[in-house]
Amino acid sequence: MLRRWCILLAMLVLSAGTALTASGASAAAAPAFNPGGPVDLVGASSAAVGGISHQAESTNWSGYAGTTGTYTSVSASWTQPAGTCSRGDQYAAFWVGLDGYSSSTVEQTGSEVDCVGSRAEYYAWYEMYPGPSENYSNTVKAGDHFNASVTYEGSNEFSLYIADTTQGWSHTTTASLAGAARSSAEVIVEAPCCTASGGILPLTDFGTVSLTGSLANGAALGSAGGLTEIIMIDSAGRDKDTVSSLSGGENFSATWVRSS
Repeated sequence: MLRRWCILLAMLVLSAGTALTASGASAAAAPAFNPGGPVDLVGASSAAVGGISHQAESTNWSGYAGTTGTYTSVSASWTQPAGTCSRGDQYAAFWVGLDGYSSSTVEQTGSEVDCVGSRAEYYAWYEMYPGPSENYSNTVKAGDHFNASVTYEGSNEFSLYIADTTQGWSHTTTASLAGAARSSAEVIVEAPCCTASGGILPLTDFGTVSLTGSLANGAALGSAGGLTEIIMIDSAGRDKDTVSSLSGGENFSATWVRSS
């Protein structure tokens, strides 16, 4: 998948007067280029261990996905982690979605922490890739508890729900996307795309995030067909974060290791 062209694009086109969003701001305008896309897989191997059908390596995703069958819903909860920001711009997204593992669309919603120099910025968003991401204007802070889901409603329509139960707001967005295969369901930590050269953006130091209650088609994600553990690596093959085992088929944590 994905996403986080927002702040990077603002820097690239600042001279043109473009202003993009952060926590509490309105949704950003569509970019002049396609921001990101589906998972960028760099390796995969069978791993019939602990109920996992496969392990895969990716430059931009980590987490778990059901990758065989047809999926109509995915959901999970998490607590927004704090970003540790010292210097340079870094990005980290936490989301649930359908598609993107073996297909060219992604229907997703989640939250983010971006480092703009030494300042951490938080916000929530949805995206119907290849369309642009859209930011919600509501306040997001570190420590906020999120519930999120993506549900296929039929006739090319998807319902994307996200609630910040700490701040007391929620959104249900209905969006249409023709041709979605619904061939995967995932709960993901992401280093978004793209740098000016098209590469993956540096990953914010988010410490550890716990994702709980992960469901696909209303059942534990661990029972989804083709359960795949996705490991995020850098260009040297080193882990950018670590992913725990899937406890109870629904719960796991990811811990930051390096930015790029």
